[in-house]
Amino acid sequence: MQTVEFETIASHAAEFRPRRFLSNGHLQTIAGNYLARVNVLPPPEAQLVEVSPATANQIASQVLCHCHWQPDEVRDGRPTAIIVHGLEGSSNSQYVVGNSNKLWRAGCNIVRMNMRNCGGTEALSPTLYHSGLSNDVLKVMNFLITKYGLRSISLVGYSMGGNLVLKLAGELGSAAPAALHSVIGVSPAVDLGPSADAMHLPQNRLYELKFLRNLLRRFRRKAVLFPRAYDRNRAVGIHSLREFDDRITALYSGFSGADDYYYRAAAARVLDRVAVPTLVLHALDDPFIRLTSESRDKIIANPNITLIESSGGGHCAFLAQPDELSGYDGYWAEHTLLRFVLAHG
Repeated sequence: MQTVEFETIASHAAEFRPRRFLSNGHLQTIAGNYLARVNVLPPPEAQLVEVSPATANQIASQVLCHCHWQPDEVRDGRPTAIIVHGLEGSSNSQYVVGNSNKLWRAGCNIVRMNMRNCGGTEALSPTLYHSGLSNDVLKVMNFLITKYGLRSISLVGYSMGGNLVLKLAGELGSAAPAALHSVIGVSPAVDLGPSADAMHLPQNRLYELKFLRNLLRRFRRKAVLFPRAYDRNRAVGIHSLREFDDRITALYSGFSGADDYYYRAAAARVLDRVAVPTLVLHALDDPFIRLTSESRDKIIANPNITLIESSGGGHCAFLAQPDELSGYDGYWAEHTLLRFVLAHG
């Protein structure tokens, strides 16, 4: 297995330089979302994990994981990365594929986790998915530890997935399983309320409308699959993510409203309790993810968390200039988190 020393990680913040012609957060974000990725992963093993039991009125909730295992004789001793996508993403999101390939080539096991309903799995769960379901990540992690005897796990989350893995790390605190060696959040949405409001700014409306259109389509599909659970009419007249969360997410997920949801589901509440080595990557020009000064102070005050804030990079992009001679593809965040995973593997 390749080994890489993770020397003075803070020094790498200065190394990020935007790729030529991608000098602002919007260009970085858009390019990072649409640039095709090279994928040489072997065919995955599909694994369903029950994350919520059946009740008298509901079927159990399951999530679909796509697993790539190193050879059986070394599997349990290799680092295993559980990668969690962002809002309306899936196990096939470009950044999931990009990270998976790098980690696989470095000798890691890969688990590409779909959140509930994502990756074409709406029928596998009677519930919606939302930013507070950190226990789903715990269920997947514990299932893998039990089934495969894994001894080194890293949780990697992007955006909404970043909030989930950081929230879980905070909730576990010092009681985290011994197998959990590191946690990484890339552009994590740890402050949900301010980030939702930033999404509604005029310069970010295209992002919001794209997310909103997909969320409403998914909700309508859920209403067809589970007509007794969901009222399709609640999707009428919704024009912002905050409205969606207030009228749909909160109603069907046990919150009193959007503000209650944003508060209770945010990792920001528990960042001070994180007790495992953790890396947070955040770009100051991220168009819509906001890191409040209070959350930043909590991160900085926690010796277990390393924060790298670059001036550029956009949302989940961090596209630097490639170097063909050295084979560097310019995906700065992916190389940075790879070093972190291997250093703590």
